[in-house]
Amino acid sequence: MTRGAVNVVIAQRHPLIKRRVDRLVSAWKRFGGQTQFYATTLGSLPDAFINYRTELIRLIATMGLGAGALAVVGGTVAIVGFLTVSTGALVAVQGYNQFASVGVEALTGFASAFFNVRLIAPGTTAVALSATIGAGATAQLGAMRINEEIDALEVIGIRSVAYLASTRVAAGVIVVIPLYCVAVIMAFLASRVGTTAIYGQGTGVYDHYFHTFLNTTDLIWSFFQSVAITVVIMLVHTYYGYTATGGPAGVGEAVGRAVRTSLVVAAVVVVMISLAVYGQSGNFHLAG
Repeated sequence: MTRGAVNVVIAQRHPLIKRRVDRLVSAWKRFGGQTQFYATTLGSLPDAFINYRTELIRLIATMGLGAGALAVVGGTVAIVGFLTVSTGALVAVQGYNQFASVGVEALTGFASAFFNVRLIAPGTTAVALSATIGAGATAQLGAMRINEEIDALEVIGIRSVAYLASTRVAAGVIVVIPLYCVAVIMAFLASRVGTTAIYGQGTGVYDHYFHTFLNTTDLIWSFFQSVAITVVIMLVHTYYGYTATGGPAGVGEAVGRAVRTSLVVAAVVVVMISLAVYGQSGNFHLAG
């Protein structure tokens, strides 16, 4: 009996098993396709820097400062700044009140130096990147796919993965460098202003504990963490946009899937890098 005949017999006698097997095979194929796309995109980064510099510069300007109506408010830089101001202010509110309940409100500066760098700023930046740059990349590539513009690029000899995906990954990494600096500065500033101006803590007390616990190594690792998150987010969003199907409704579904997937993967990356860098002890010593 041939393999095709065996499959027919299984499908007739055990339809539930057949459906589950087909679903498993389909999921495995999608995983393999994503892995292949990610490898191709990363391998084409040198090609993007060498042959598609003009497109890369255009994407950097669009991602950083925005285009159209988004440029009025300053683009992604302003959005990340507003988000981190909110989270930094929450550190001041929650940190001061929680520490004050046990009589050590002076340690609010420690909370800002410790939590903003290690968790809050990277997590907030990941959300902002996924909701702005990432979602925009998925929508753009999805629209190009359903309008057959990507096929047209292939016809005229342009390597579509390098031109569309690799350039966006590279632009995202370049943009996140000043973006993350703005995020950390705004988080620190909001925490300090909230603690000293609203709650009336002395600036000298706050600055003493803040500078005591602010570790330069943590800042460097936090920066590399944000770069890793950016690479993952841009890879996920470019894949879902590049492979979008089903017309305009399919593009909307692709954007939704990309945002959900990138946020989950970014959270996993934050956890894994934190465990790898800080370990179980957290590399923390309460002194000073």
